[in-house]
Amino acid sequence: MIKHCVSFSGGIGSWAAAKRVADKYGPKNVVLLFADTLMEDEDLYRFLDQAAENIGSELIKISDGRNPWEIFHDERFLGNSRVDPCSKLLKRKLLDKWRNKNLDPDAGTMYIGIDWTEEHRLINLQKRCQPWTYEAPMCEAPYLSKAEMLEWAESEGLKRPRLYEMGFPHNNCGGFCIKAGQAQFALLLKTMPERYAFHEQKEQDLRAHLERDDITILRKQVNKQKINMTLKEFREGIEKQSTLGFDTEEWGGCGCAID
Repeated sequence: MIKHCVSFSGGIGSWAAAKRVADKYGPKNVVLLFADTLMEDEDLYRFLDQAAENIGSELIKISDGRNPWEIFHDERFLGNSRVDPCSKLLKRKLLDKWRNKNLDPDAGTMYIGIDWTEEHRLINLQKRCQPWTYEAPMCEAPYLSKAEMLEWAESEGLKRPRLYEMGFPHNNCGGFCIKAGQAQFALLLKTMPERYAFHEQKEQDLRAHLERDDITILRKQVNKQKINMTLKEFREGIEKQSTLGFDTEEWGGCGCAID
């Protein structure tokens, strides 16, 4: 049975965590587990393979076979900032199933890439996943910021994922996330308008399929009330430079494999 498994997301935190685990137990005693949503940025796969080679541990890739939009269609539910069927089915349940089959809860440990600024998420995960043991090496000293982790990776000869270069806070789902805020969707529209257009159309298609014009990913605040807003409406508001504007501080973010 495997004793040390790192949940390897393609983000810089999981690489840094894996480096610490491999340094401590030896790279051949560690496996890197990647759950593919089939909607990742193409550069994530490049970084994933190079990062695994840098660590020297086996990389295991698993997939449900569906992407988030196929999950929404099958579940007849559009994910949003409050409910995330995509993360549940493409990450958490998939990773848990693999863990249950390949790790002994009395002898194996799972590792995640969150850092010291989100230690509360580790505590919640440890409670939820008993009797399995979960650790987060980047919650331990020496404490590093994300910028410092990226600099560390570059010093090892790795090129940082391009989504970070574009300004995205996470290297997941190709810059798209149902829990992302207005600032991230505005960045997606600016940097990859064709990808934004794909998600905009998918939202329209699902609304039509479910015959629900009251469901959206985004919401806006009008007179202190939250109102649903489609990606189409959000884009048109920005393009017209109307009073819609957008919240430049609302980045949001999905807990994916953890929350």
